[in-house]
Amino acid sequence: MVATFTLLLPLGLLIWSVYRGWPVLVAAPVMALFAAALAADPLLATLTQRFMPATGGFVVSFFPLFLLGAVFGKLMETSGAALALARAIVGRMGTRHAMSAVVLSCAALTYGGVSLFVVAFAIYPLAIALFTAAGLPHRLIPAAIALGAFTFTMSALPGSPSIQNAIPMPYFGTTIFAAPGLGLIAGAIMAFGGLFYLSRVAGPVMESAAPGPMPDAEVDAADLPSVWLALAPILTVFVSNLVLAELALPRLDLGFLADPAWGGVMPSQVIGVWALIGALTMAILLLLVLSWRRLQAPRRTLAEGAEAALVPLFNTATLVGFGAVVAALPAFSALSAMLEDIPGGALTGLAASASLLAGITGSASGGMSIALDAMGAHYLDMAVADGTDPEALHRIVVLATGGLDALPHNGAVVTLLGIAGLSHREAYGPIFVVAVAIPVAALAAALVLASWGGGF
Repeated sequence: MVATFTLLLPLGLLIWSVYRGWPVLVAAPVMALFAAALAADPLLATLTQRFMPATGGFVVSFFPLFLLGAVFGKLMETSGAALALARAIVGRMGTRHAMSAVVLSCAALTYGGVSLFVVAFAIYPLAIALFTAAGLPHRLIPAAIALGAFTFTMSALPGSPSIQNAIPMPYFGTTIFAAPGLGLIAGAIMAFGGLFYLSRVAGPVMESAAPGPMPDAEVDAADLPSVWLALAPILTVFVSNLVLAELALPRLDLGFLADPAWGGVMPSQVIGVWALIGALTMAILLLLVLSWRRLQAPRRTLAEGAEAALVPLFNTATLVGFGAVVAALPAFSALSAMLEDIPGGALTGLAASASLLAGITGSASGGMSIALDAMGAHYLDMAVADGTDPEALHRIVVLATGGLDALPHNGAVVTLLGIAGLSHREAYGPIFVVAVAIPVAALAAALVLASWGGGF
């Protein structure tokens, strides 16, 4: 119990400090060192051999995606493409459906394989325009984006290309379409529950305040790109990513990657990232070609987009470093062993274990990887013994890590709030409801259904 306290105290202080507005770049390394001190680990070695390699590894792996995503979002805003789409959506759906439009836009992109970080950068300018036209409070924008990008498309819908949906496959011999019935039901609970909640929160505001004008209302429609030209870059990301990942890159001779000089990796480990880098690059080039005359200062726009990527990137990277330090503590190993003995069968035990580990690390993929490495074989044996479909294990573990992972110290949450320029105190409450509370309820419903009908 004492060992567990030494693990949870730094985590609690990190969550508290981030929520109170302390910079993540300071809070994460300080709390990582505090955790090491409680465990009597050497502080300097913890900093240089655990925290810094994990932080740097995240930057090395994801810097291109953050950079290209931020530049893409800035070009969508500056070129008028986001404003053109916002006007079209408001004209077609009406301002009262602005919330649904943002959620569905995020869902379409993430289900198409676009990184949730990229979606946040790309959709935010569109969301600002839509919410302003609808008279909705901007503090609800992060929750709307989180609902569309962080919840049902990440963990529930069968066939989702998210990394979270792919991790369990080698452990259980399943595919990304595992337990489609459970996934669709849980996804519906998340999507409709989240939209219902956000509409209830926004309802009094919309009734008391008339919708405002579209931002830059003085901009004549003739000065904006057409809807199809504005939509073309987003479709380019979606289609290019799919073609590169599924058709073009897998056909290349990538055997040289097995050479240690090129990292000694399998092609499948890099094709996803390469595809997204290529897709974003093509979309940016297309935006520049289509919108060059509308960009008054193209170089400044590119510079501002690049600079906007840095703070979210390093905020997220330092949280990954904190998770690496925590995962290496003896108390973490003890907690993992204790979670293996949770009663309730394979489904309940795996759900509780993975959910807690995702909450501690602040990462769905990180918590899932740790849980399955430590306990995946154990729970698979339990499932086989009691007749539980391994597909149900797959879907339940993905759903389980898509709830508590979105606590305040989650990297995606910090990044999203950073993009929006809002603090946790201003905007985290609605995020908690749509990305933590409702997904946990969806997990509970899926557990009940799985206990009745297997994987269906």
